[in-house]
Amino acid sequence: MTQESTSQRPAAPATRARSTRQKRAVWAALSSLEDFVSAQDLHRILTERGEKVSLATVYRILQSHQEEGTVDVLRPDDGEAVFRLCEREEHHHHLVCRSCGLTVEFAAEDIEAWAARFAEEQGFTEQHHTLEVYGLCADCSA
Repeated sequence: MTQESTSQRPAAPATRARSTRQKRAVWAALSSLEDFVSAQDLHRILTERGEKVSLATVYRILQSHQEEGTVDVLRPDDGEAVFRLCEREEHHHHLVCRSCGLTVEFAAEDIEAWAARFAEEQGFTEQHHTLEVYGLCADCSA
């Protein structure tokens, strides 16, 4: 799941946290990939590029980017989280092909309204959610 990208990816986000060599290296590696990648595979890519960054640091940086909303995370059936840079800046969800891993980001106002209404009906406040819909893409279904 680590295909190199030729498209222009976003610049590293401006955050309150200081920019370190490790953060820049993780961002550069993620920017060069089109597909989702596990933290372990990202660490391997960084090591192959000669970057000195521990696996624990890779996990911390990915967690930080996830909290900032700049990295998407999926948790497939095998349980290992995979990451990639968000293609959309606004809140979004994913359609994921179970066979080839093709992932399509989408926004859906109906889902947002339903989630907010349901949470309120149950007495929940400050709700947030994620939604991944798994299926087979058109190519894999053929």
